[in-house]
Amino acid sequence: MVRARSKAPKSRRRKRLRHLTQGYRQARHNLYKQAHITLIRARVYAFRDRKVRKREFRRLWIVRINAACRQRGLRYSEFMHGLQLANVALDRKSLADLAVRDPDVFDQLVQMARMQLSTTAATPSS
Repeated sequence: MVRARSKAPKSRRRKRLRHLTQGYRQARHNLYKQAHITLIRARVYAFRDRKVRKREFRRLWIVRINAACRQRGLRYSEFMHGLQLANVALDRKSLADLAVRDPDVFDQLVQMARMQLSTTAATPSS
């Protein structure tokens, strides 16, 4: 009986891997072993950095909101606390967008937060 070989499936598998590593430099795109190792490492980075991207965007939004608040004489933490007291349910992404694209509306939000902070400070806590 003739021995079974895996020529077609093996070459298909390797061809698929070489297609996934297009654009990699030097031997990393055409030598199977190096391409395989590089692809594993690339997928690890991609998995990790999908989570890191979310963190970095949140940091960027906070920096933008803080800068806009400081221009109007209020700290970021005070602004966010004032918005919570005023029951404003805007997330940081939309607040940062308002701070950059629509400063008039952001001014109104800062005034609202400032008013809530002053009314909270004026009423004595029990």
